[in-house]
Amino acid sequence: MDYETIIGLEVHVELATASKVFCSCPVEFGAEPNTRVCPVCLGLPGTLPVLNKRAVEFAVRAALALNCEVHPTSQFARKNYFYPDMPKNYQISQYDRPLATGGYVEFEVDGRTVRVGIRRVHMEEDTGKLLHEGVEGGSLVDFNRAGVPLLEIVSEPDIRSPEEARLYLQELRAILLYTGVSDVRMEEGSLRCDANVSIRPRGSREWGTLTEVKNMNSFRSVERALAYEVQRQREVLESGGRVVRETRHWDEGRGVTFSSRSKEEAHDYRYFPEPDLLPLVLDPAWVREIGEKMPELPAQRRRRLVEEYGLPAYDAGVLTASKSLGDLFDRTVKLYDDAKAVSNWLMGEVSRVLRERDLDIERSPLTPENLAAMLRLIDDGTISGKIAKSVLEEMVDTGKEPRAIVEEKGLVQISDEGQLLPLVRRIIEENPGPVADYRGGKKKALGFLVGQVMKETKGKANPQLVNELFRRELG
Repeated sequence: MDYETIIGLEVHVELATASKVFCSCPVEFGAEPNTRVCPVCLGLPGTLPVLNKRAVEFAVRAALALNCEVHPTSQFARKNYFYPDMPKNYQISQYDRPLATGGYVEFEVDGRTVRVGIRRVHMEEDTGKLLHEGVEGGSLVDFNRAGVPLLEIVSEPDIRSPEEARLYLQELRAILLYTGVSDVRMEEGSLRCDANVSIRPRGSREWGTLTEVKNMNSFRSVERALAYEVQRQREVLESGGRVVRETRHWDEGRGVTFSSRSKEEAHDYRYFPEPDLLPLVLDPAWVREIGEKMPELPAQRRRRLVEEYGLPAYDAGVLTASKSLGDLFDRTVKLYDDAKAVSNWLMGEVSRVLRERDLDIERSPLTPENLAAMLRLIDDGTISGKIAKSVLEEMVDTGKEPRAIVEEKGLVQISDEGQLLPLVRRIIEENPGPVADYRGGKKKALGFLVGQVMKETKGKANPQLVNELFRRELG
């Protein structure tokens, strides 16, 4: 039977505020366990929450960027359940009166535009974190994360494949990063994703039984976990079984999902309005002001790069996937006017060097001024493209200017015909086989001969001049 995949994603985003959502404790990833806590976020008796205005501002900005309707009034609620990492035994969240509803995210798949609806965007507090490694027969609890402001973004069940789920999540992450509301680092837990997955016979109007998949900590994990779960459900149905509504966890090492508990319903949480917080009433003028100050978003930047610089859509997509990469492009083309050359270097060698060093652009000493200066050295013949690659590596490692690197390491390109011609003639004498091949019509043999010159000059010879000399000498 042909089945249709139905996926909805629930994304939790830690907002990049300086303090927690209901107290003044600092938000700091990687701090010593239980050192960023106070009576409020520990849920001690007699404490009262006070809402962080900056968290509300970030939440509104994100909701507007996701094309949502921000409601003038929303309500916090208590979500009641017991788990060891939740000190109050309830979580302050929003339920039937969320901050915003009715938005969407658009992205490209195989040349077509896919729109995924946003059902709701609401605020809540994060829980603590259980630590299992190195503990025999139990777990430790770190409450530093308890009370960190969270934004939950719930999609409509509009996603039809694991690939679409990954692309949706990547576009959502880019939008949030551009707005500055979060650093959205999946590896640090500031972006977390759960998925609701079901399948149904294609053409059916009935929903299949869904499972919730958790513990996916990378874009690759999301796609792999959902692909596995879709296939698992297919095999269950085709063998005559019944899919059970449950929560399953993704095991990255084994590449499988496994059952962890039955899936809760909303009534299981016994939601009721938070008695210690008044309804959240937003001034419409303040919401408009936030919208008017919205920065350029990924889709807008992609269109601009294509229209203003004539870049291919592929280049624009790669450059805008990372805000810092797009920023570096914009700043560099103001100093060096060949946009395609800048794009090629950023997508190719710059990305490679940063990836090998596990560096983010913002933490790298590479500057647009130095990148533009290096490209000008290539243009004026001071260095070759090959030498430029090693110069770039040194720029990333040290932050030095490219001309200083070239002079220190003696990397100036050899473009003196009088210096190269004797070497070309010697290579011709020493390689009669490739010379005969070239003269016999095998043009690829010229590449071998040029390579010998480049090898002897350690990449310093001007490759265009070397090619020209060989063609002239070989007739």
